[in-house]
Amino acid sequence: MQMNAKRGLSWIVLLSGTALLLAACGRDDANKAAQPRPVRTIIVEKSELDDLVEMTGHIQAENETTLSFRIGGRIIERSVGSGDNVSPGQVLAKLDSQNELNALRSAQARLVAAQGNVREARNNFARERALLARRYTTQILFDRAKTAVQTSQSQVEDAQAQLRIAQDQLSYTDLKADAAGTITARRAEAGEVVQAGQMIFQFARQGGWDAVFDVPARLLRAAPRDPNVTLALADDAKVTATGRVRQVDPQADPVTRTFRVRVSIIKPPSAMRLGATVVGRMHFNPAPAISIPASALTDIDGQPGVWIVDPSSSTVTMRRVEILRFDPATVAVSDGLTAGDIVVTAGVQALHPGQKVRLLGASS
Repeated sequence: MQMNAKRGLSWIVLLSGTALLLAACGRDDANKAAQPRPVRTIIVEKSELDDLVEMTGHIQAENETTLSFRIGGRIIERSVGSGDNVSPGQVLAKLDSQNELNALRSAQARLVAAQGNVREARNNFARERALLARRYTTQILFDRAKTAVQTSQSQVEDAQAQLRIAQDQLSYTDLKADAAGTITARRAEAGEVVQAGQMIFQFARQGGWDAVFDVPARLLRAAPRDPNVTLALADDAKVTATGRVRQVDPQADPVTRTFRVRVSIIKPPSAMRLGATVVGRMHFNPAPAISIPASALTDIDGQPGVWIVDPSSSTVTMRRVEILRFDPATVAVSDGLTAGDIVVTAGVQALHPGQKVRLLGASS
């Protein structure tokens, strides 16, 4: 009995010690969780932003089309490749034309036969007409001869149409350039069997180049009417040109929510080639806004936002903002922030509303 009592007391003491140890660990974890998270911040100020805006785009042909055969077949010759300049009417590729040649010869033979039939029908009609005038034939035979002339003439017209179709089919075996321009890509080689309408070449027509940019909607609204755009190669700022806005797409891109803007390049220098990356610069009227680092932006239900620090409680809250314009390093905010707000610039992905933070280097 005494032995059992001692064992029970030992178990009680052991369980009590374990409980105390777990409680102590829980308090340590809670203390660690309650520690303020260190973040970097800035104190924002409103100012007149620089009126010069830079955006990166690329050069495209003003008119770019795909070239393809109107019939299917096997390519037996490809005369040009990517980067080649072509002239109007130049043959770019050929299909095996044996079937089309046979169809053409058949159509020519049918036309010759139809023309022979119409000559015979006309001779018969002339003979029946002379006999009818002398009352040596009947009206029925005369009418049959007249109908035979009309039928044979229709057969000639049908044979002529079939011949034109065969001639067109034969001409479709040659893929020709319909204007001067440059081959920007090729998608088929000699020996390959292609279908009608399958792209063989990508073709940039001569006569106009565009610098293409993806522009935010707010930047479009703030842009002056008919602005002048200065363009420069991204890898050689000495190569420059001027441009005018030619077209703004009416619908935003469903992914980026930006609008495609095409700037017509005026007298592009030879160093500006199709596909080259260019930097476009345009002057805006100065507008009051707040500039923050791009790292401060976060997402609030699909909308841009930032974390704001409450200096009295050292806690953070989320706030939506309106973006005026942005570049890879900074963001210009037109609405949502006021001068003196403390904005978190580093560690934004690890925060939650109401969390306590410790400022690592607030600066203005």
